[in-house]
Amino acid sequence: MSTGERPAPDELTRRGFVTHYPPSRYWRPEGLRGLLDPRPLNVYVHSPYCIQRCAYCHYKTTTLAEHRKAEIDAYVSALCREIALVSRRFHLKERPTISVYFGGGTPTLLSREHLSRLMESLREHLTLEEPELTLEAEPVTLTPSKAEHLQALGVNRISLGIQSFHDDILRRTGRHDTEQHAFKAIALAKATGAIVNVDLMSGLAGESDRTWAYTIERALEANVHSLTVYKTELHANTDYYADLKRHTLTLPTDDEELRFITHALEQFERHDYQPVNFFTFTRGGAFRQRHISSRWLGTDTYGFGVSAFGSLDAHVMQNTSDLPRYLQTLEAGELPLTRGYRLSARELMTREAVLGMKLIHLDLTAFQQRHGFDLARWCAPVVEELEKNGFVTLREHTLSLTRKGILWGDYVGRRLAARIESLA
Repeated sequence: MSTGERPAPDELTRRGFVTHYPPSRYWRPEGLRGLLDPRPLNVYVHSPYCIQRCAYCHYKTTTLAEHRKAEIDAYVSALCREIALVSRRFHLKERPTISVYFGGGTPTLLSREHLSRLMESLREHLTLEEPELTLEAEPVTLTPSKAEHLQALGVNRISLGIQSFHDDILRRTGRHDTEQHAFKAIALAKATGAIVNVDLMSGLAGESDRTWAYTIERALEANVHSLTVYKTELHANTDYYADLKRHTLTLPTDDEELRFITHALEQFERHDYQPVNFFTFTRGGAFRQRHISSRWLGTDTYGFGVSAFGSLDAHVMQNTSDLPRYLQTLEAGELPLTRGYRLSARELMTREAVLGMKLIHLDLTAFQQRHGFDLARWCAPVVEELEKNGFVTLREHTLSLTRKGILWGDYVGRRLAARIESLA
């Protein structure tokens, strides 16, 4: 006969039928928080077209000279079709879209009509709630009429891919831009009222201490809201890689590139450009980008367009990188998704540790609320070593990169990931 008492977990007995877990005595009204709240969403829209392919670029792009207007029309139509299909399939209109990011490629190569069609489709099939609306631009393609149109569409953040203000360095990348083009584009972007970011690259072919110091000096004189510095990475599908294999090109060494970025950090600090992630510095620490910050903290991001990738819940997924296949699939009314992965609970935790550290400060209390683990305690040996060697500080439930940690990029994130993955 049952006594109603719950047996001990190691007691050999047929009593104690388990109906749910955890036991209902732990359930509280506050446990409903967030259940009915619509989850926010980021959106990425990829435009693969460029005037030319830069020597360092490894992204899915295609030069405009290879395509006629009709083919770009077809691509924009496919994008609009994908937005409609995906919204219905995943019920995205039920969620508030907090950011839209147009990347590429060169989105400013799209005509005003194309950009209008895309925005109309996004507004019809998603719920845009005062979103951060970012668009990447190349200086030679940002014309006065295009800038005026971006303002009319509600674009409130423009990211200019300038890379270098030194004309000789730019020529070596195969770009058509000049310093003069860059400053004209910066003026046009500012005139729209948008937050303006300038992308730079450290370690380009031909870079020296002198040319890099010139680029940093001119970037600061531009007085934009945000400056981003990416380290030049070598990929097998780039002209840089092919030229290196042919011994017709040399790139700055790792030590030289480290010297470049150290100089940039020193100058940014002097001019009150503060780090908001380890490669982006903003005036006074303001003007943070919502899209990338929320994505790194786990907010879902859906990627539209050929080769675009994103995440929903515990899944990451990517569209086909084959442009004809992308068009054909959508013409048939099917989604162009081609591969994906479902993250385990441990991998979700690892992802947040790696990507969260990019934002300089990782809130350990919020991390524990989401994942149920005290990261600093779980990774104590690694955290202690990183703190001893000057890469991080641990203060009041916050793990933060030091200036040295910022300088070494993803090193801290990789160390934390290795520790999490090693624990059974």
